[in-house]
Amino acid sequence: MYLEDAFPLWMFITLLGLIFSGYPVAFSLGGTALIFGFAASLFGIFDLDLFYALPERIFGIMSNYVLLAVPFFIFMGSMLEKSGLAENLLKVMGTLFGPLRGGLAISVVIVGTLLAAATGVVGASVVAMGMISLPVMLRYGYSRELSAGIITASGTLGQIIPPSVVLIVLGDQMGVSVGDLFSAAFIPGLMLSFCFIIYVGIIAYFKPEAAPALPEEARTLKGFDLVRNVFFVMFPPLILIVFVLGGIFAGIATPTEAGALGSAGAILLAFFSGRLNRENLRSSLDETSRLTVMVVFLLIGSTAFALVFRGMDGDLLVQELLLSIPGETAGLVLFSGLLIFVLGFFIDFFEIVFIVIPLLLPAASALGVDLVWFGILLSLNLQTSFLTPPFGFALFYLRGVAPKEVKTSEIYRGVIPFVLIQLLMVVIIYFFPELTLILREN
Repeated sequence: MYLEDAFPLWMFITLLGLIFSGYPVAFSLGGTALIFGFAASLFGIFDLDLFYALPERIFGIMSNYVLLAVPFFIFMGSMLEKSGLAENLLKVMGTLFGPLRGGLAISVVIVGTLLAAATGVVGASVVAMGMISLPVMLRYGYSRELSAGIITASGTLGQIIPPSVVLIVLGDQMGVSVGDLFSAAFIPGLMLSFCFIIYVGIIAYFKPEAAPALPEEARTLKGFDLVRNVFFVMFPPLILIVFVLGGIFAGIATPTEAGALGSAGAILLAFFSGRLNRENLRSSLDETSRLTVMVVFLLIGSTAFALVFRGMDGDLLVQELLLSIPGETAGLVLFSGLLIFVLGFFIDFFEIVFIVIPLLLPAASALGVDLVWFGILLSLNLQTSFLTPPFGFALFYLRGVAPKEVKTSEIYRGVIPFVLIQLLMVVIIYFFPELTLILREN
């Protein structure tokens, strides 16, 4: 192997080694870039003058209007969580569907879908539903496996259903419209929710003891009281979702403008629910600041890494390797899906997007792949890895809030059917890409 080819390879291997050792990813990216940049310059493989472009690129990150949507939607999700949205929705939907076998599990899917469309943050949804609904499901006789599986799977819908923060960052890195990604992801996301409900219905029919109906005494809301509660609990978040996503889909507002509107709407919902106070506001702002700073530092580190990697023609080497995979588009999609699926066990989705996507993009563009469709496939793969034992992040979120009597092995067994459903959806979107075009063409 020529020396100029060995440097990019060892640069990438060193990066992975630092990440898997537990060293912060942002500093791993930046440190690897500096070390290999100076080392490669000694052999004439890298021109140190390229580092002069780094400040301008960092300024470009800071002035990126699209990325401004990230803190807005993070704040929106955090504020809605503090307003008790998840708790109120689960109580009312549980009562509404309680008379049906599997009704509580169906309620979890519906609430998970609404939370995904209202927040776009995965961890918050899994934790909120795990704390609120898991004890209730266990109390009324639901199997531990089904309860854990449906909560974990529904909580990860925020990965694919707009306004997903993942899709915002993905759109920025792929150079495609975030609005197009939102439009393309909406139908597959709803289909996934519907598949979860169908699975619950099948379990309730063939194993009624695993998903019983709520007993009569547990249905505290009836008649007009039930209708009134459904209206007042469901209507405000639905209106917020319609305004936020409707503005984006209709082309009236950019994702950043819609995010600002959503943040204001979340504050109003918290106010009218009586939970807008200094503590909740400070907590939401702290969480937003922490996640936003993490994203920005990752972007700075990945920018430095990409600058050095491309300066050594590493991007051309990767493109050549990817284009040599048998099967052209099919081979690239399969390889990309497997790579992101495996990496999703170990590192966060932000880190995957910033590290892997820039390496895959040139080959995908060279093959003429629809980048929006490609992005939806990658998002579904990443969501699947979040669910897959033993390292799926969503499993750890639920394990952290689940009662002690729920074993980790039961969480793992419960989530397997939903992993298979996720993989089925990946296959469907691959063979029927027009499902991602329905809203984009309207």
